Amino acid sequence: MDIPMDLAEVSARVKEKRGIFKEYNFGPLKDDALKTFYDLAQEYETIENFYRVTVSVIKEFFDLDSRLYLVSSESRLDLVCDSLRGLYPDKTAPPAHISLANKAYSDNGSLILPIRGNLLLVNQLPFYGKDQIIGMLELFPGDRISGADHFFLEKYANRLGYNLHIKIVARQNIQHIRFINSLVADIEHNVIIPNISLSLYLRHLRNKIKNLQELECVCTIKSDQCPKLPDAKEAFRCLIDDLELDYENLEQHYKGVSLFIESLFRLSHFQKGQFVLRRRTTRVTKEIIEPQLNLFIDKLKERQIEIDTGAGVMPDEDLPLSVDKGLMAQVYANLFSNAVKYARRNYEGRKYMAYGRDLLQNYFGPGKDGVKFNVFTTGPHLPPEDVPHIFDEGYRGTNIDGEVGTGRGLFFVRTVVETHGGEAGYQATPGGNNFYFVLPLVVTPEGPLPVDLNSPPES
Repeated sequence: MDIPMDLAEVSARVKEKRGIFKEYNFGPLKDDALKTFYDLAQEYETIENFYRVTVSVIKEFFDLDSRLYLVSSESRLDLVCDSLRGLYPDKTAPPAHISLANKAYSDNGSLILPIRGNLLLVNQLPFYGKDQIIGMLELFPGDRISGADHFFLEKYANRLGYNLHIKIVARQNIQHIRFINSLVADIEHNVIIPNISLSLYLRHLRNKIKNLQELECVCTIKSDQCPKLPDAKEAFRCLIDDLELDYENLEQHYKGVSLFIESLFRLSHFQKGQFVLRRRTTRVTKEIIEPQLNLFIDKLKERQIEIDTGAGVMPDEDLPLSVDKGLMAQVYANLFSNAVKYARRNYEGRKYMAYGRDLLQNYFGPGKDGVKFNVFTTGPHLPPEDVPHIFDEGYRGTNIDGEVGTGRGLFFVRTVVETHGGEAGYQATPGGNNFYFVLPLVVTPEGPLPVDLNSPPES
């Protein structure tokens, strides 16, 4: 840890560093390279531009090409940038001669240097950085690198590592703050507001219990003294049946809210600053769709919205899928809630909601099938100007017709679906609007991909 020091101790350390750099005697070119690196590292705010600065300084001052490899949040080594083509936006595996190592080595005509992070901040990284190693820097052609250049480039890699580490932690902290703000809004949208209906059920239950108490007094009177006793007993039985139904509704709401709270308040969400999936092999129809639909049945009936289950139903109607049950339940809660609010009559005079799913072969690439889940509602199509933004955070369309909302429902849907590796979308279809999402056909939970810190290969 960083131990507090007085001014004299810090001054002594500064003097020591001055002597060390004097011994290095880098010369004007290398001094200018370091100064250029530091200035531009501060000038550019995004981490992507920092990657570009890293390889560009080496190219400009030493006429060497370079590749930057970093340990990803999945704890594997990825190629992120090089001096030949710039950024690699997709996760690109390194070539065979690149491995995570704790000391420099030469291979395939390249010099490969370890990039070390800040020891004081290593525990804040979003991945495991053994021996502080957070990546590797490849320089080529290696035969043009002298001993003096080798020494300088190792120091450059160290400075790169410290600056990069701070930027990673800073970006992670910003993501944490944004996620926490978003999560608080999701809690209000998905937990607090739905609990209003729970309080309504409780009020109804209290009134019926009060009526039962009054009937109990009537039923204690002898039948010859009260000719209305048979009717009272019948009313008593009806109240008991109603109470049983209310109890079932309360139990469903309780299970739903409990599931939502568990999935939103996981410690891992706050630690990572993003949704962390807890995948379980789940029968989506029985365990997710039907329980959520049951919670909206009364509201759908109240608005005279029919239900149709024919919007793309697979032959195996309840195919198991590996998903986060709690988060996906909230996805359907948001889609069904929107159906209640925005379903309108079609050209036939019907108003209904339909749901189902389709199998999309090779949707995510060869041999990588997807499952498309649909929720269709009748009514006029969304205005074209709204369509590109309906999944944006806080966006509400121009056709809301006075319906109450926060603009978070579809944003939540997109976030959860993309966290599962899928995609969400909208289709204007004959007679109405189809909101859908496509998930990879994953049946078993996916485990983490470990990265071992190996010794450098023989050159």
